Amino acid sequence: MGSIAVQEETIGEGRPWWKAATFYQVYPASFKDSNDDGWGDLPGLLSKVDYLHALGVDCIWVSPIFESPQKDMGYDVSDYQKIYAPYGSIEDVDTLVAACHDRGMRVILDLVVNHTSIEHAWFQESRSSKDSPKRDWYIWKPARYDSNGLRHPPTNWRGYFAGSTWTWDEHTQEYYLHLYAPEQPDLNWENKECREAIYEDTMRFWLRRGVDGFRIDTVNKYSKRTEYVDATITDPFSPYQAAPEMWCNGPRIHEFIREINQVLAPYSAVSVGELSNTPDPKGVLPYVSAKAKELDMVFEFSVIRLGNGDLFSGKYIYKPFPLSQLKSLTEKWQCFIEGTDGWTTVFCENHDNGRAVSRFGDPSTPELWRASAKTIALWQTTLSGTLFLYQGQEIGMTNMPTSWDITHYKDVEAVSFFAEAMASGDEERIRKTRHGLGILARDHARLPFRWNEDENVGFTTDETNSWMRIPQERGISVESQSGDEQSVLEFYRRTLALRQEHQETFVFGTHQLLDRENESTWAYVKEGFVVGRDGTEVRRRALVVMNFTAKMAPLMDVSRALGCARDEVRLMVTTGGKEEGLDDGALSAWEGRVYCDFDLDMATSDSRHL
Repeated sequence: MGSIAVQEETIGEGRPWWKAATFYQVYPASFKDSNDDGWGDLPGLLSKVDYLHALGVDCIWVSPIFESPQKDMGYDVSDYQKIYAPYGSIEDVDTLVAACHDRGMRVILDLVVNHTSIEHAWFQESRSSKDSPKRDWYIWKPARYDSNGLRHPPTNWRGYFAGSTWTWDEHTQEYYLHLYAPEQPDLNWENKECREAIYEDTMRFWLRRGVDGFRIDTVNKYSKRTEYVDATITDPFSPYQAAPEMWCNGPRIHEFIREINQVLAPYSAVSVGELSNTPDPKGVLPYVSAKAKELDMVFEFSVIRLGNGDLFSGKYIYKPFPLSQLKSLTEKWQCFIEGTDGWTTVFCENHDNGRAVSRFGDPSTPELWRASAKTIALWQTTLSGTLFLYQGQEIGMTNMPTSWDITHYKDVEAVSFFAEAMASGDEERIRKTRHGLGILARDHARLPFRWNEDENVGFTTDETNSWMRIPQERGISVESQSGDEQSVLEFYRRTLALRQEHQETFVFGTHQLLDRENESTWAYVKEGFVVGRDGTEVRRRALVVMNFTAKMAPLMDVSRALGCARDEVRLMVTTGGKEEGLDDGALSAWEGRVYCDFDLDMATSDSRHL
């Protein structure tokens, strides 16, 4: 069973496999094109399963692949039981699941059930008539009229992609609700028949085929406040106002998610929910408490949203942030599970954000790019919780070149926000929005994966065919980094193995932030326990220290930080490429190291998990 067998034998028997697992998100349109049509596909993904297995991946998360008109890259589903033809077929999913299971790996799918496409049969029937049996499966409301008889939407809510959350349907003379694009109408979770259809057609259908669980999109938006009243005016220059309080963490949300859990439980399926607009740990814990029986884990976005403006009109007005803020937010979401029965996730990239090395690191030169990408890897692989990597993160993929103009942005959100800025006529807003998109836009993460160094980077055979333009950057590819011990890829392989070998410290250990206000270096102590040969618990402590600048930085007193004698300190790993000792009192540019207080040669023989 490979890595899964290892995970299930860890100290603290009864831990589910997914806690110590490494998940890897695949954005299938951009991962690997097997038939040279310029669009990634499931056979392409299947051809790279061995690569992911060798990297140390335990579970593949496949972003949306269901039938869709692709108004929002598959997050607008028109049929949950069909695969979008350019990706392949249902049989390809079966083959992928079998291949992963044969290697001791698992597969989860992206489940989008807050909304469907307007082309879904449910919506087509719902909009056919006010008397349709499925009319109440979506959220329909009559217009409001002002004193001059002009028609207005039911509320003043602003959508995530700009504009109103309501679209007028001429046929039935009512508005329907959509938090995202007009082509993505929201399902009405208040309707029990609708919920049952969601559970049967989207969840059980795939679980019966062997899928191991789901990443659940927009998981806390299913329960809306049903008064449908106007939001407070916070943007006096817009007719539409941010209103997440009207649809996030609504009055019945925990009831609905417990129902989801009851669907998943018979299959032992894992669930990870996308939990937005919930920055308080007290609001997150009810979703992930084991005794609550709701979700196994969630993505909370405080860290990955750093640099964003407000979530709505000013989202792409970039806001620089100090290292101390990144440190504090990381600490917050590391420590919130301590002393509870909840669990957390670790991630700094996904399909909805710019690349980590372009946001948190320094891609200004090849040397600083490599150093900072490795230090980001060290940061991520030493944190407690379930680790999620995004495709290309392991080779240090960067944002699209700044020389590319706005026409290369394809994402519906980027296009909408830039069009809104242009319509304002405000030159400063236009400039700032364009700058922010260059750092934060979702398109950056969706560039084709770089397999080799040819002009098509091994993704497809013809760049002119590719659905997104392919940047020409030397050295950022699997081919160029494989076997190079100084590369980002090989460093990820080593640190993922280290994370598994010492999972009691890094995955399950506590987190103590040191030197909180230091804006150059970042240090924290991880502490866990293993079972010694005599059956007693043995403490293991590790110090992670990282230089987040392009200049040399002093190294803290390592033995003092670990609380042990100097001769008891061991260097576990460094990003620097040479085995610096304790007498080397400085960290080089973007260097990270991990020290521990135990004998590395003896550590594995003392631990039950190996």
